[in-house]
Amino acid sequence: MFDPEELVRRYAVADRAAWHLRVNFIASLDGAATHEGLSGGLNNADDKQVFDTLRMLADVVLLGAGTLRAEGYGAMRLDDDAVAWRVAHGLPAHPVLAVVSSRLALAPDHAALADAPVRPLVLTHEASPAGARLALSEVADVVPCGEDAVDVGLVRAALERRGLSQVLCEGGPRLLGALIEADAVDELCLTLSPVLEGGAAGRIAAGGAQATRRMRLGHVLTAGDMLMLRYLRDGSSA
Repeated sequence: MFDPEELVRRYAVADRAAWHLRVNFIASLDGAATHEGLSGGLNNADDKQVFDTLRMLADVVLLGAGTLRAEGYGAMRLDDDAVAWRVAHGLPAHPVLAVVSSRLALAPDHAALADAPVRPLVLTHEASPAGARLALSEVADVVPCGEDAVDVGLVRAALERRGLSQVLCEGGPRLLGALIEADAVDELCLTLSPVLEGGAAGRIAAGGAQATRRMRLGHVLTAGDMLMLRYLRDGSSA
């Protein structure tokens, strides 16, 4: 396991008031984003420690509705140590959960929404089903970010209006594809799991127009044969 203070030093962003969108993924050595359909099948306790640290540092955790459903998210409640650290550093006890969804195929009683320690956000568009918007508004703030599709720029604006500038995106691949297309990724934290998967598992990014975005290596952490890579937007001072 890593020293918790060292992990905070490694992953802290110098200026918390400035917008910073960090993406966190895991992949096998041959590029598979999942094992038997779930990303959790690739990780271990060391990767989970980094995962938890990134959540502790975030103002908001952003993810797609498909990932929320597929990965079995529950209420995003940090442990007591993480809550104590956040409060001691002038942050709210828990980060906000923000779910991106076009179809709004989300149940209002889903634990990640109904049991959330902080009222979540559901980021959608004006053409999403009105009935679903009304039902979800009982447990979340439903925010249109576009007319007939979710616009990444409007997502950013919606989060910044709420003072949520430190963003951690936990997936899924289609959301990352849209973020890459919009040149919205400031940082990628990528864990390389020491396995070969084969099969038909997808990449960490899917969809969106092809776009090449230069990144630079921030650091490499090792835990046995597991690698935790931190890449920053080329030219970033984070």
